Amino acid sequence: MRVHGEVSDDEAATVVESVPLSPPPASAQRLVVGYALTKKKVRSFLQPKLLALARCAAEAASIQFHMKKGIHFESIDETRPLSEQGPFDIILHKLTSKEWQQVLEDNLTNRGEVCTPRQLVIMKDPSSIPDAVAKAGLTLPLVAKPLVVDGTSKSHELSLAYVEASLPLLDPPLVLQEFVNHGGILFKVYIVGETIRVVRRFSLPDVNTYDLGNNDGIFRFPRVSCATNNAEDADVDPCIAELPPKPLLEKLGKELRRRLGLRLFNIDMIREHGRKDRYYVIDINYFPGYGKMPGYEHIFTDFLLSLVQSKYERLLSAS
Repeated sequence: MRVHGEVSDDEAATVVESVPLSPPPASAQRLVVGYALTKKKVRSFLQPKLLALARCAAEAASIQFHMKKGIHFESIDETRPLSEQGPFDIILHKLTSKEWQQVLEDNLTNRGEVCTPRQLVIMKDPSSIPDAVAKAGLTLPLVAKPLVVDGTSKSHELSLAYVEASLPLLDPPLVLQEFVNHGGILFKVYIVGETIRVVRRFSLPDVNTYDLGNNDGIFRFPRVSCATNNAEDADVDPCIAELPPKPLLEKLGKELRRRLGLRLFNIDMIREHGRKDRYYVIDINYFPGYGKMPGYEHIFTDFLLSLVQSKYERLLSAS
């Protein structure tokens, strides 16, 4: 929704960008309003009287919207992607630079496509793998993942097979997945109910960084996306490190919740190197290690409270 305000001779239109609002869940603590305004506009607009009134209005609406901490105004850094800030329920902005318009456009559109690499399940008989790969039309190199993930360190080990002669050396049962160059960065997308959090992790390097002539054609890796491989503060090319757009993740999360029937899971995503808008889901984990997600304590507590609130409301409506 866009609401254009009055325009004076020396000012461009004030615009309010808002996501469609429905009553938030009981876990919602406040309405977050992000603002991208000039310093002059901030001084004239965000006055103490407005801030006090916003708190009072929120308290008056608390029964309907379940808010406990009122309306919170938060400054937006227009030099950073919106996907790395917020989340915001409403965005107020009055900037006209091309850079800001691009930031806004990137956030408000579901830019990008989400794919899955072609893959193949091998249950037994490693000698049959080359024929199975050829029949399925898979292209080397291939990532080999254990089929059964039981929490042991072995179940998280990966291998990269890059020549056909190495395929019979793999150890079924496993999943073979076409490798996609992605700049060595993986995005772990945590889903807790309707809440989404994303962290960067180091991943497998692009295949062209390897010396492919010095072993049996298989590179073996320990667990590559664990918390110790945190890439949040690493000096990485922004084109590689930029998080997937928030609207894209919200749409993906909603669709996966519907298809999987799950509320607690995480998605491992990569961006194809050199393709800004093409992403691949390479793994989905049910009830992952939320202890590695920043701020998980508050997020998970709110999620549990929202379940209780939903059950209570259903009981009331049925009585």
